[in-house]
Amino acid sequence: MSMLQAAVTLLGAVGAAMVLSGPVMAVQGVRGRAEIRRELRGQGISFPRTGPPAVLAGRAVVTGPQARAFADVIGDNVLAATGGRTYAQVSAELMAAPGGDDELAALRQTAFTGQMLRASLLNAYQAWQVTTLVIGLGALLTATGAALLTASIALAP
Repeated sequence: MSMLQAAVTLLGAVGAAMVLSGPVMAVQGVRGRAEIRRELRGQGISFPRTGPPAVLAGRAVVTGPQARAFADVIGDNVLAATGGRTYAQVSAELMAAPGGDDELAALRQTAFTGQMLRASLLNAYQAWQVTTLVIGLGALLTATGAALLTASIALAP
């Protein structure tokens, strides 16, 4: 087998592998996105009927971008509840209070709960972003594989 034949064979094999694996990646991305939708829908989260973002008022949170937007709403609500302080700041105040402070303890719990909910929604958003990447890479892999396969056929002796 000549070098040209070996190169053409390798080009064809790599192209075929990419053509086969690209759709698998894209399907996995679509399935991942459907799972995120199911999980978010199962939580029954809806945007408040009033307040920002007005375009989402009353709508259910079922996509990654919506999860991100709702995480921002929670973040704003936590900051409003704590007077602009973070969980760490409220916690530090509580630790510095002699004998403890029931009001600060409740505020720390509110901040903690809000931040955990926010983090969970941001995780859903990040997972959504990964599915977008996987779907795009699957499409790119398929197209590149098809080009390599076509080139190997055209170059075949």
